[in-house]
Amino acid sequence: MHVPVLLKEVIYYLNPKPNENFIDATVGEAGHSLKILELTRPKGKLLGIDLSSETLKRVTELKSTDESVKNRLILINDSYIHLEKINKENDIGLIQGILFDLGMCSWHLESSGKGFSYQKDEPLDMRFDSKQDLTAAEIVNFWEIEEIEKILREFGEERYSQRIALAIKEARKKERIVSTQQLVDLLARTLPKNYDQKRIHFATRVFQALRIAVNNELENIRKGLEQAINILQTNGRIVVISFHSLEDRIVKNFFKEQSKINKLQILTKKPIIPTKEEILKNPRSRSAKLRAAQIN
Repeated sequence: MHVPVLLKEVIYYLNPKPNENFIDATVGEAGHSLKILELTRPKGKLLGIDLSSETLKRVTELKSTDESVKNRLILINDSYIHLEKINKENDIGLIQGILFDLGMCSWHLESSGKGFSYQKDEPLDMRFDSKQDLTAAEIVNFWEIEEIEKILREFGEERYSQRIALAIKEARKKERIVSTQQLVDLLARTLPKNYDQKRIHFATRVFQALRIAVNNELENIRKGLEQAINILQTNGRIVVISFHSLEDRIVKNFFKEQSKINKLQILTKKPIIPTKEEILKNPRSRSAKLRAAQIN
């Protein structure tokens, strides 16, 4: 069962009221969206956007069986980098709040079969949007080693990026690296024994870096936030949940820039993090950070 991260905090900062309209820019499995819709009855609408058609299919099935959301939840298979266009084409009225949950939903890790998890042997795919061409396998097998080293260093903050890139170079001469298990085995041979295992799995940073590169995630965050400001009405709110320092830094800096030119008022001086109780119930929430701002 999907457990939405920082749900109470999202609701507190978005502050949804009856008949207000919202956008969930990363609807996922709709955990946050359904709570927002519950609080905006009877006429409040929510525009739910997601790049994954597979995830949206699941939410569409749920929507069809729930009379209270059937006509109030509008689902769009697209990226939030087209936020303004999507909002214009699906005009639901004045928008009081926009949520960006930048984490992967559990379905991608557990059931998508796309190689997001290092704990399963699956094809090295990592595309949220199955229609796009670039996959993790293409990066690993065909990109220049210097480029691979760069994304591991910049997107994964991997201290052994050069060592790993060179190991990939040698391995792919013998055979293509097409599965998650091949990559994990290569990392196990390449990295020091017990490397960071007490804190995180040794493959975590490499998988993160490849996923970010495949889906152009970091560049897209700023594009989405810029459009959110243009869509929201005065006093409307933006809430962003990030899951690693690179994402959080982008959000933090964007909010600071916009507050300096008096477009935004920052509502969270420091990022909001999960309680110990939430982390115990939902270990995936442990790295979540929430930031919120309000339109001036």
